[in-house]
Amino acid sequence: MEILKKIKGFQPISLCDWPGKVSCVIFIGGCNFRCPTCHNKQIAFYPDKTPTIDFDIFDYLKKKKKWLDGVVISGGEPTIAKGLDELIKEIKDLGFPVKLDTNGSNPKLIYEFLQLNLVDLFAVDVKGPFKKYNELTGGKITEEEVKKNFDEIFSLATKYPSKFLFRLTKVPLLNKEDILTVKKYLPPGFELKLQEYLDVT
Repeated sequence: MEILKKIKGFQPISLCDWPGKVSCVIFIGGCNFRCPTCHNKQIAFYPDKTPTIDFDIFDYLKKKKKWLDGVVISGGEPTIAKGLDELIKEIKDLGFPVKLDTNGSNPKLIYEFLQLNLVDLFAVDVKGPFKKYNELTGGKITEEEVKKNFDEIFSLATKYPSKFLFRLTKVPLLNKEDILTVKKYLPPGFELKLQEYLDVT
């Protein structure tokens, strides 16, 4: 499976990555953004220079099935990785729910995964107000592009409310007014999960 070569990190046990669940976390290398405040730059920006995990994750999952409630797939940005669906299908075949962390830049793939019932929860990072996205992502997306993406995602979240949660990391570029702006973007019934920024530079 080609995507196994893109697995650049693995956390065997996590109590905080999936609210209410004991999970493990698979980190897929590569990202289409270049956020200056990224907390995982080595994996996100330099996947080709980052060693691939060299043990059998599926074997680990089989052995730990009694202790794990689910599997989180994070990054980087996992939705840009070819073969992500194959990886998720293998995990689902072992009986695990799957949570996918994403920056929301690939709503079409999110829609496909919903139709195939591959992902149990999408955790979508809203970086900040759309007008600040160009700065927040290192110049990788325009205000118009990000607004279009989130229009689609918010529409999907309205149809599948149990499948989505939205997060924002309080990076230094944001102020209180920015956070209030993002909260107003969300569809009715959703709360914005705020995460503290940790400077790892």
